[in-house]
Amino acid sequence: MSQKNSLLYSIVACKCPRCRDGNMFIEKAHYTTRFADMHTNCPCCGQAFEPEPGYYYGAMYVSFAINVAIFFITLLVLYQIVEEVSVAMMAGAVAVVVVGLLPVIFRISRSLWISIFIRYEGACSDIPKKNQA
Repeated sequence: MSQKNSLLYSIVACKCPRCRDGNMFIEKAHYTTRFADMHTNCPCCGQAFEPEPGYYYGAMYVSFAINVAIFFITLLVLYQIVEEVSVAMMAGAVAVVVVGLLPVIFRISRSLWISIFIRYEGACSDIPKKNQA
């Protein structure tokens, strides 16, 4: 399996978890007003990206875990740079980092969430296309 077909690559690049070829999101640029727009189905294999209403509520927990990790990493970096870290300094640094990474965290958390439930079946050319409803 090539690096391009790895699970980690497909999550970070927001590729379809079933074929790992099609893009999950319509707009490639993260920092636009359309960063959250997703395809309904994989343009390559036809996999539905929202199998049921409210499917991505669980992705909020993934996003929360990522943000907690960012909080601790920011805290460690601040302790290395500044002699005394205040609450206001910590809150400001975390707010800047989290808001700056919002589109990236949003996409990765959704990609990770759907990858938990939908398994890789092979390259798009090797698997049957699903009917799009």
